[in-house]
Amino acid sequence: MGTKPTLHEVAAAAGVSLASASRALTGRSASPEMVRKVRLAAKRIGYLPDATARSLRLGGHPQVVFAVDDIGNPNYVQMLRAIEEELGETTRISVSATGRRPDQTVELVRMLSMGAGDGLIISPLRVTPALRQALADTVVPVVVIGTLHSELSIDSVFVDSAVAVGMVVDHLVEIGRTRIGVINGPGNTNPGAARRAGFAAAVERHGLVRTEALQITAADFTVGAGVDAAERLLAATTESGDKIDAIVCANDLIAIGAINAIRRQGLRVPEDIAVTGIDDTDLAALYSPPLTSVSLQSERRGRIAARMLSERFADPSRPTRRETVEATLVIRASTIGESA
Repeated sequence: MGTKPTLHEVAAAAGVSLASASRALTGRSASPEMVRKVRLAAKRIGYLPDATARSLRLGGHPQVVFAVDDIGNPNYVQMLRAIEEELGETTRISVSATGRRPDQTVELVRMLSMGAGDGLIISPLRVTPALRQALADTVVPVVVIGTLHSELSIDSVFVDSAVAVGMVVDHLVEIGRTRIGVINGPGNTNPGAARRAGFAAAVERHGLVRTEALQITAADFTVGAGVDAAERLLAATTESGDKIDAIVCANDLIAIGAINAIRRQGLRVPEDIAVTGIDDTDLAALYSPPLTSVSLQSERRGRIAARMLSERFADPSRPTRRETVEATLVIRASTIGESA
């Protein structure tokens, strides 16, 4: 590994003065075009900001930010646990919960370029053009858990949740369920869009009934949103005559909410309605009945992301990596019953 690129080299690569390069990288008195030009040059040659380079050079502890929309989601807790296990002894890790607001995520990324941290692992639900631009412009190492739907040269680890939905539909059909409803998350999120596409493809593949009454969108990926959405789904299918025998839920929290709503109607899970989740969080195994769910390998994705970031610290100019993790179906009593 050669000598780390310097600010002088960034300035030369961008074709600007040393002072202009410094201002652009610290956010002081520089035009947006100048900032973009200099940061692209910095990223191209593998330059690290002074604080990061100094910390790594002196054997210090770099500050890594793990950014998520909702730290209360157990999916992110699993990721964080793996990141801490992988980086904890050599890195200070902080968590930023952006409250599902893309503008807050964009501001966080910009602050990192100004010295607020040395690296970023981010798992965004909503990816806006502004966020893509901020990630493209930042000079600190970044790893994305998920997809940006773009050709940005950023390390990432990805699992196809459309495939995950297909797996649970296949399972439900295999055990004889034919009137399958879906409770998806918000369609303007990455997982919401992917799971909608996965459900549509699976229903078409099996030749199942697909009506508007069978498809409900939850306000969020939470238990409360799951209760509300399931109540709407049950009411809509009763009114339309589309009596359902299974519900595919966009994550485990929505599924738990759905089970609660089903029980309030005097129905049984899985005898009357089978329920499936996605994420296979700790709650899936602990809930009653234990929840059939697709593991999206949250801990593994967190571990891979942490290793990618470590590698980027060690060699900022190495080629970008994109790693795909396979989902796995975990079958439990919410679809097959306790005695099966």
